[in-house]
Amino acid sequence: MKKRDILLNILIEGKAGQGPNAVARVVGKMLVQHGYSVFVSRHYGSFVRGGYNCNVITLSDSPIMSNESQIDILVTLDGNLKRTYNFQLKKGAIKLKNNREGNMFFAGNIAKILGIELKILEEFLKEFSNFETNLKDAKNGYNKEKTKIPLKKLSNKVELIDGTHAFSIGAINSGLDIYFFYPMTPATSLANYLADKQKEKNIFIFELENEIAVMNAALGSAITGAKSMIGTSGGGFDLMSEALSLAGMAEIPIVIYLAQRPGPSTGIPTYTSQGDLDMVRYTGHGEFQRAIFAAGDSAECQELASWAFYFSQKFKIPCFVLTDKHLAESLYSINKVPKIIKSKKSTSLKRYNSYEHGADGEVSEVAKVINKSVERRLKKQKEIEKEIGKFESFKIYGNKNSKNLVLFWGSTKGAVLDSIKNIDAKAMQFIILEPFSNKIKAELEKAKNIVIVENNSTSQLSKLIAEKTGIFINVKNKILRYDGKPFLSDELSKEIKRRLK
Repeated sequence: MKKRDILLNILIEGKAGQGPNAVARVVGKMLVQHGYSVFVSRHYGSFVRGGYNCNVITLSDSPIMSNESQIDILVTLDGNLKRTYNFQLKKGAIKLKNNREGNMFFAGNIAKILGIELKILEEFLKEFSNFETNLKDAKNGYNKEKTKIPLKKLSNKVELIDGTHAFSIGAINSGLDIYFFYPMTPATSLANYLADKQKEKNIFIFELENEIAVMNAALGSAITGAKSMIGTSGGGFDLMSEALSLAGMAEIPIVIYLAQRPGPSTGIPTYTSQGDLDMVRYTGHGEFQRAIFAAGDSAECQELASWAFYFSQKFKIPCFVLTDKHLAESLYSINKVPKIIKSKKSTSLKRYNSYEHGADGEVSEVAKVINKSVERRLKKQKEIEKEIGKFESFKIYGNKNSKNLVLFWGSTKGAVLDSIKNIDAKAMQFIILEPFSNKIKAELEKAKNIVIVENNSTSQLSKLIAEKTGIFINVKNKILRYDGKPFLSDELSKEIKRRLK
């Protein structure tokens, strides 16, 4: 694999309200315009103003999807802040501090340091309402900065987009008609993206009084034939469990976007986690079918949105797309056009019932009718599993002949793939978690050593694997992070090497 010639990590920190997010987004876009692969993560507490925020930009001349722990350039919008996210300054790191300047002063600093023309930065400043002030600050920062570590301009063509924005595009391109929501971090921004396109794309976005109303309204809309979707996080989804069973019994197609964050209860509301897989698999009383997809980057967010609409419409089942705070809010540079699977609306006006019923929708307590209805739903499970076989339930990366296997799902994709670039290992990404592919067991049996990486404390993917294949992963080979923070590739690489010894 090609060794990266350029790899820099830039940390931008400041209080909520000072604009560290804006600086990071502008700098990220500027670097992408310069031809570099960029990954930008956000870290913040539950504050409207004040508190501690930071953004970390990692750039490379080859694909990059995670941050490292060692910082090359530190930008401090408030010189009194204390970094608490375990990032460390490299020896000789560049430090930019000046709490008397506007935030775009530092965007100008960085452009000058990296040898990027001011006119490139200027184009991206036009996205903000206070353009003249920002441009003045940026020019001031550009002209005052003396340090230079110029980057060679590359010809790569990539797009910088976060997971939530990408998912909104995927949903719209899949024919979304109506989206119901109640605000809950980190899912709320999906409504914002969709609302921006409401008139242009002829979709309807509606905020209701609570999550119970959200799910029931979405099911009501789906019954009339609309492609309906809801978005929430774990605590909000808890309230939807009864209505989820209604979707299973009445066979109503619904797409559920679930952006995970740490729990239980309020947990750490602005941090990240992969703790809701068990909940999504088992929520709802009785037995009914569902499909669960887990995206690992922005491109997959677009693609899996279309998969969810396809399966929900074809089989009239609830379909989940799982992301988390890290994936939802991080900016990824992607260089491919996501493939959207088209789906037709399949719901017709008829009688829908929460009671057990016959094919005509009429309530029945006759054993023969009940058995026939249950068996019809069981048959549907076989049909779903057959259809899933046409899709990529998992992906293999790295040295495909290696006997060392690293397992992961969701947003850990970036850190895992970046961490194994110099390790004799292959990595296996689980994309469709339900139904579980019958090809997975054979892949696992090829491996001599298996390591699993998850952002939770109980290794919920391990439990799923054991249930479906009978293969148990040794607790010593489970790399788990559950402090609400994402994995960093350099730290993870060391840990994977240690576990594989």
